[in-house]
Amino acid sequence: VALNRLSTSSITPRARAVMSAADLRFGSLSPSAAKKTVLIGRKENLLGSMASHTIQQAGCPQDVWNALLDGAGDAGDDGKTVSTMFVPVGGGAPLTVCAAILPDACSRYASPVRPHAVTALLTSAASGSPDVAVVAILDDIAHAPGTAAAVGRSFPLFDAKQQVGEPKVEAKIQVSIMDTSGSAAEHEVCAALAMGVRRAARLVDMPPATLTTTALVAEARQAADRLSKSGKKVQVEVIEGDELLRTGHGLIHAVGRCAVEPPALAILSYTPSGAQRTVALVGKGIVYDTGGLALKPKEGMCGMKADMGGAAALLGAFEAAVEIGTGETAVHLLLCCAENAIGPNAVRNDDVVCGISGRTVEINNSDAEGRLVLADGVAHATAIPPRLPGLKAQPDLVIDMATLTGAQMIATGKRHAAAISNNEEVEAAAVAAGKLTGDLVCPLPYAPEFYRKEFKSQVADMKNSVKDRSNAQASCAANFIAEHLHKEYSGGWLHIDLAGPAFIDDRGTGFGVGLAVAMLGAVKPPATSKKRGRS
Repeated sequence: VALNRLSTSSITPRARAVMSAADLRFGSLSPSAAKKTVLIGRKENLLGSMASHTIQQAGCPQDVWNALLDGAGDAGDDGKTVSTMFVPVGGGAPLTVCAAILPDACSRYASPVRPHAVTALLTSAASGSPDVAVVAILDDIAHAPGTAAAVGRSFPLFDAKQQVGEPKVEAKIQVSIMDTSGSAAEHEVCAALAMGVRRAARLVDMPPATLTTTALVAEARQAADRLSKSGKKVQVEVIEGDELLRTGHGLIHAVGRCAVEPPALAILSYTPSGAQRTVALVGKGIVYDTGGLALKPKEGMCGMKADMGGAAALLGAFEAAVEIGTGETAVHLLLCCAENAIGPNAVRNDDVVCGISGRTVEINNSDAEGRLVLADGVAHATAIPPRLPGLKAQPDLVIDMATLTGAQMIATGKRHAAAISNNEEVEAAAVAAGKLTGDLVCPLPYAPEFYRKEFKSQVADMKNSVKDRSNAQASCAANFIAEHLHKEYSGGWLHIDLAGPAFIDDRGTGFGVGLAVAMLGAVKPPATSKKRGRS
């Protein structure tokens, strides 16, 4: 199944030539046609019959392959790559075969997909090669979607490095995923998921002068257009600029009102025939965060182009899930877009603003802006009467996703997002979805009765930042958002803080795409799922 190449029509002319050239395709393949073949799996799997069949197709002698693995040693915690050149059986130009050996160990808080290793090893193994066949041999075919997401992460779409000398050669990457019995993955699903990850990572990687709020809204429109052209009708509604004040979205407006490009709420809605369930996805789309009048220092401002990582992930997930199919689930995507700029019209500390929930907020930290835009987003999603198109009642589930707090990284690290939910079943589902897709999450406390007092204001319904910064900051920030759900909302709510996992080593990761797709039910484990390997 071929992945469509990404259009660059929304990118300004100065950035139009900076797209990565990797052409990533999923499906059955013939390794003999590639100059380099990369096999991914645990060492046990790479010594099995499916690996032997693959290297024979590639023309690699079995004794060469066995010697390569025998000399590899232990894969350790991060895995290991070993490679060799060989003359194909029957002659011809030398080719390369590479073993990307995944770690054996997998703790109960990690994913059996081992996504960190898949991405790092494949990035190294495929680097500089214009023609690569990738074969992943898994313990369990249920791990295929997560493996596909990790593979997609290895081939970013954005690259602004100047071309010197010969033009960059387009890399052709063919990927086939199977388990040790030879059962093949649903490559259409894998392709959609990998492209969702790549698209999300591309948005995070783009410089803020290019990915303005207007450009992010245009990206959402393009996603809707692609889906509509494929037969999946998607409705689009955009509220922007001062219109946000007229519709009551005072929090989004306050955050973005002083920027050159206007703040916006972009809403994409997809309702399949016979829909019985509704999920609202609410993404933080702060395209750049200076901190506003609570200005960040230089060290804290670099990298803030990634502050729209939640919106990027949910846009990638929305397109992938609708393309795959959401069954009987209607999906509404709300992108809360603003630039937290600094200027004469910037929101001030001590200002009081009011959002669509009707609750007033005293600003005591203009650098706690993400929760403000999300508050308007979840209030819109759960409004009575409903504001989302075609919705007759409140959604069954609201998922908000954001690079919200530095405290998330202290609490759960750079590989696990923080998950806070009002519902134990939703929380458990998020943990399971994270392990299935490789987008790991770790629950944090949901205890609003302990956190409301942190936002107490003498002049408004609440402040926007905590009084005690040592009191569960990530949970408190999530609780601020939850306070703006409609007071009669009785459905599930899930907050994902992915500040750490969304941006690693100065690159967007597309983290959250697989997690959201799985929560929508578009990716799920087979009923008869095998379990192998050490944990």
